[in-house]
Amino acid sequence: MFESAEIGHRLGKSEYKREEPKLRQALLAAQYALLENGKFPVIVLVNGVDGAGKGETVNLFNEWMDPRHVHTHAFGLLTEEERERPEMWRFWRALPPKGRIGIHFGSWYTDPIVQRVLGKDKRAVFKQRLEHIRHFERMLAAEGALVLKLWFHLSKDLQKKRFKKLAADKRTAWRVTKEDWKRFDHYDEFRDVCEDALRETSTGEAPWHVIEGWDHEYRSLTAGKLLLDAINRRLKDGPVAVAPSAPPPEPSIDGRDVLKALDYKAKLPPKRYDRRLDEAQARLAGLTRSKAMKDRSIILVFEGMDAAGKGSTIRRLTRAIDARFYRVIPIAAPTDEERAQPYLWRFWRHVPRHGHAVIFDRSWYGRVLVERVEGFCQEGDWMRAYHEINDFEEQLTTAGAIVAKFWMAVTPEEQLRRFKEREKTPHKRFKITPRTGATARSGRPTSGRSAT
Repeated sequence: MFESAEIGHRLGKSEYKREEPKLRQALLAAQYALLENGKFPVIVLVNGVDGAGKGETVNLFNEWMDPRHVHTHAFGLLTEEERERPEMWRFWRALPPKGRIGIHFGSWYTDPIVQRVLGKDKRAVFKQRLEHIRHFERMLAAEGALVLKLWFHLSKDLQKKRFKKLAADKRTAWRVTKEDWKRFDHYDEFRDVCEDALRETSTGEAPWHVIEGWDHEYRSLTAGKLLLDAINRRLKDGPVAVAPSAPPPEPSIDGRDVLKALDYKAKLPPKRYDRRLDEAQARLAGLTRSKAMKDRSIILVFEGMDAAGKGSTIRRLTRAIDARFYRVIPIAAPTDEERAQPYLWRFWRHVPRHGHAVIFDRSWYGRVLVERVEGFCQEGDWMRAYHEINDFEEQLTTAGAIVAKFWMAVTPEEQLRRFKEREKTPHKRFKITPRTGATARSGRPTSGRSAT
């Protein structure tokens, strides 16, 4: 895969000087067309061999375009805060909003490749991580993002030559570190693993572009034209088609399901309830303050019908948790900032670090509930959401989170009774909206606030 980037591509300085101003002008025009369009973000991944010009290219992109609308992130070693969350958390936080360009110097490919080369990840684990990446990039494309992946390559001889040249000049010697030379000693292993990674993750939605990095002029114009062509093509042709996800299972032929089989008449006597609640809160208080929690986080999800008791249940839980270490996140209609990102972004941003808890009053299941029912998203969006939700929760638990999900259910008759009771109670009246009240009176249980 790297052979075509080891044949000595070069470009004359005179040709570069002639073409660079035209490319720069065209890129700036494309950037403002993207900003005016405002319907999709551009995510540029800058990866490749050390010394192949990655940093110089990132600087050029910021020089050629308006840096006010370019979000540049350089990813190095994990910070303490990042280590206490799922691996992809820091990349989700760095996603650019619609209409903007995000440049990732280093990306979600770096750690899987390094861990595989160093022998810390077996081949099966490496393949699994690449599979997660494919799903992630497919989700980005389905959400409308343009993903441009650039790999800057040097042959082994040219990389050694570049390192020696940089190290010989006092002005650039700082750019070659002991770690760079250590990685050079493993060049052949890196080449094999990187080639494997690129081959496995170059897809129709997010293909790789390999650029020979020795010649500054060739490298710079090639990268710039790839970015320009990608933006202009997308503005003209629209998003790439993403294969539809498999539909969820069909309902059982007898019409029965978990909710219909619930015993809605189950009760606890008041005295027994008070005693058991006190016991449970005391136990929860002890567990959340345990030393074992230093390597765990808690994520609680409450979903279900309106007036089913989500809020009151959350209040009974929080009485047992130290207020310094939990947050309650009520999910309502998305803000303009949230609408400019993939729908899971608004939840990733609240993922807690170890020793902390987050309680979601409604959650990411809104995509397959209210958004699906009320027609706020396309069929393809909610169909693929089932897999994306499973993947999201798997990443949470793999990172040490304790994820507990609760569905609160009531019958239509009980829901309507509670709505009428709320209308008579001043401090609960705010919970009743024209939409929830009208829907309940129609006899159909409501199951979420408006998503528009």
